Amino acid sequence: MTRRQAIITNARTFFRFAMTIAVVVPLASACNLAPKYVRPAITVPNSYKENNGQDAWKTAEPGDQQSRGRWWEAFSDRQLNALEEQATLGNQTVTAAAANVDVARALVRETRAQYVPTVTAAPAISNTRVSTGFGQSLGLDYTTYSLPVEASWEPDLWGRVRHSVRSRTFAAQASVADLENVRLAVQAELAADYFELRAQDTLKEILDATVVNYEDAATVTRDRYNAGLEADEAVAQAETQLATAQAQDANLAVARAEYEHAIAVLTGHPPSSFTLSASVLTVESLRVPIGLPSALLERRPDVAAAERAVAAANADVGVARSAFFPIVALTASAGFQNVSIADWFAWPSRVWSLGPSAVQTVFDGGARRAEVQRTRAAYDQVVANYRQTVLTAFQQVEDNLAAVRILAEVIARQEVAVTAAQRALADANTRYAAGLDPYLNVIVAQAALLASQQAVVNSRAQRVIASVQLIKALGGGWNR
Repeated sequence: MTRRQAIITNARTFFRFAMTIAVVVPLASACNLAPKYVRPAITVPNSYKENNGQDAWKTAEPGDQQSRGRWWEAFSDRQLNALEEQATLGNQTVTAAAANVDVARALVRETRAQYVPTVTAAPAISNTRVSTGFGQSLGLDYTTYSLPVEASWEPDLWGRVRHSVRSRTFAAQASVADLENVRLAVQAELAADYFELRAQDTLKEILDATVVNYEDAATVTRDRYNAGLEADEAVAQAETQLATAQAQDANLAVARAEYEHAIAVLTGHPPSSFTLSASVLTVESLRVPIGLPSALLERRPDVAAAERAVAAANADVGVARSAFFPIVALTASAGFQNVSIADWFAWPSRVWSLGPSAVQTVFDGGARRAEVQRTRAAYDQVVANYRQTVLTAFQQVEDNLAAVRILAEVIARQEVAVTAAQRALADANTRYAAGLDPYLNVIVAQAALLASQQAVVNSRAQRVIASVQLIKALGGGWNR
């Protein structure tokens, strides 16, 4: 057989093999080694307890791509709106989560690249001296000039690449949901810290007024003592209460500073260059609709991320199963090689090779079987995580619905207590001025009024924050 005939024969053999691969690949790809993915079943209550069974809920489906809107604008606070905008642009945790999305998407593209052949070029120039051995040289030196180009391709016969791409794709989708979850968490934390800070400002205003009143009361008590109408004990009591109130007033600055620093970091600013002017808490809790649509729960990004993790784990099982089948590769190379640089690219200097190869693991001590078992166990783990995430979502919604409802009742009764405490203080002052009661009664009435006023402010802040947490638990805002 001549060289030309051998080349033609080899080319025909390779062509027949390539055609066989072209037919086998689609057929093999149709064989799905991963289990058929079905979203894990979860137990979903017909309605929320706090809704008194008025609203039916259907099985949640991930909807993390839905817009959550600028939900904080419902509180009608311009300062909060501006801070939320800054957090959206400058928060470093959100920036890191966004970068993680880019990483995940790049991994998808990297895995998809395995669908196409890999082509490499390796130009080389080498000098060689030929020896007869034992240190005896023939005195022959020559230089070899080569420019080979090689191509290799692994047909995805058993779906290894396909399942890897699916796994990476689901992981990328989970990273998008994680980004939305981080963004929502930052927005909610910022709103909660902001309302806490405003509550401190409100308490500061109350204590400032209280200190002024206590100073006036202490002055009156001293005057009465100097006039011989009061004992020194009453003066000491008045001064003690004044000093205590002043200490409480000053101590509020600690909590306020901490909330201000937290807001600075959330918005991407160094605390030393960030300041919020004082302003009392005027925002009221939002009216959450009784008939909450099930789409709100579906929009929870952490539920979506957990479900995508289940899908990715399911695809990983297919990748592990594909290891039981041989790896088939097609390789080809061509180029030029010569000992003369002048004839480097001459047609007689061409070289080439092509042919298929297959690798099959014969014995691995059970490593592949163990890998399949590992991926199955990992799948069971993420399924459990998904179900726990859903249960936690229902719990958080119930918790905050209950908090909003119960705190409304608490605030109403506390406001009654404030009114009663104001009346009791007025009566105590009147009776003290008339000399009917000791100054201790005034102190008790003053302390009761201050405690009632502080309780109202704290409960109002808790209720507003419960509204924020409810929005977060529902995955964002809602249409009203």
